Amino acid sequence: MDYIDYYKALDVTKSATEADIKKAYRKLARKYHPDLNPNDKEAEKKFKEINEANEVLSNPENRKKYDKYGKDWKHADEFEKAGYNPNQQQNRQSGSQYSGGDFSGFESGDFSGSDFSDFFNSMYGSGRSRTQSKYRGQDFNAELELDLTAAYTTQKQNLTVNGKNIRITIPAGVENGQVIKIPNHGGPGSNGGPNGDLYITFSISNNSDFKREGNNLYADAPLDLYTAILGGETYITTFDGKVKIKVAPETQPGTKVKLKGKGFPVYKKENQFGDLYITYTIKLPTKLSEKEKELFEELAKLRNHEK
Repeated sequence: MDYIDYYKALDVTKSATEADIKKAYRKLARKYHPDLNPNDKEAEKKFKEINEANEVLSNPENRKKYDKYGKDWKHADEFEKAGYNPNQQQNRQSGSQYSGGDFSGFESGDFSGSDFSDFFNSMYGSGRSRTQSKYRGQDFNAELELDLTAAYTTQKQNLTVNGKNIRITIPAGVENGQVIKIPNHGGPGSNGGPNGDLYITFSISNNSDFKREGNNLYADAPLDLYTAILGGETYITTFDGKVKIKVAPETQPGTKVKLKGKGFPVYKKENQFGDLYITYTIKLPTKLSEKEKELFEELAKLRNHEK
């Protein structure tokens, strides 16, 4: 595989902050996503590159290893144990000896940074036999956007991750910022090692009139003046449809009502829901007829008389 400059792939400098890297990744991921570039091999290749770059640079520990060891960053732990320092390597043409760690006595012409990992895998064997270490693949991170209505029910979605299509089930009740792990859908392992995992972060946008707090929902409901004064019934909109509830006489503005079990589904808890809290707002009548005005004036006189 050709060497990829991860900073160049994301179009950021080595001094870029985590926020800079995240912003750059999101911008490029949208631009080169396979769903927006069907049958475009160059876009597919670029999409893979920026995903790979983001996996490394968005992880502070992996980024540190990459900055020091470049494409061989996965072997950083082995290099550290062996005392290998890439900054001490001499130019291969100089003929000088490498003096770092346990490798003194080998000519620099025997190996370069590009084939150092192959040499490291072989040095533990005897003679020409080689014992190759197995390395776990990289973990991938992806962001999935849903609206609140979609998050209310269990969803099945097809995703394209690193050029591969996978179908996942999203349980109802997933929260904004929640991360779920899809095992073995990350980068491939090396030398027979296991695949990495895929971590999906959910971004939930609110396309409703409800405010969500955990599993509970909150909303305002208008109540006409006559029902508020005399009592009666009103209909409340929920994610399950409209619900008819009774209104007590002389209901005041700001009165709160709890509708048990009409909130958001509890994640991975079948048939369990939060509650819906309704706050009444009183809707005053407008465009009164002359007769209505007379009646209100009569009511006003009655109230003033009682005082």
